[in-house]
Amino acid sequence: MPTAIVLSIIAALTGVAVITQQIFNANLRVALNSAAWAGVVSYTVGLACMFVFVLAMRDPVPSFAALRSTPWWLWSGGALGALFIALAIFLVPKLGAASFVALLFAGQMIASIAFDHFGTFGLEKHAASPVRLVGAALLIVGVVLVRR
Repeated sequence: MPTAIVLSIIAALTGVAVITQQIFNANLRVALNSAAWAGVVSYTVGLACMFVFVLAMRDPVPSFAALRSTPWWLWSGGALGALFIALAIFLVPKLGAASFVALLFAGQMIASIAFDHFGTFGLEKHAASPVRLVGAALLIVGVVLVRR
């Protein structure tokens, strides 16, 4: 099992991949002269990569019963991902990569603390302690500084 340091480095590199993806998608929008088609291309390539991943992992196709019993709201992850891609294609060029990411992280942190605190969507509860709230406040201060 990888150490916490290795997992933290991988998580940080994932952040690099996310902003790189958004910059590429914004440039693809210019190249294709269409935000919508840039999103379609991004998702098509992503879908192809996920099929390769499924094959590499040798995961069986989920049963029809499992698909039918899944709560409707769990299916919205793809729609939220598409919304993220579409908005990022527009916002990264207008705000800049640093401001976009700072605002993105602030929104994620605020929502994450609330979701953890209330155990939303089946998460294990983790209290919104004063230390966590101060951390979120400092992140918001960081967003303000990055935006200036």
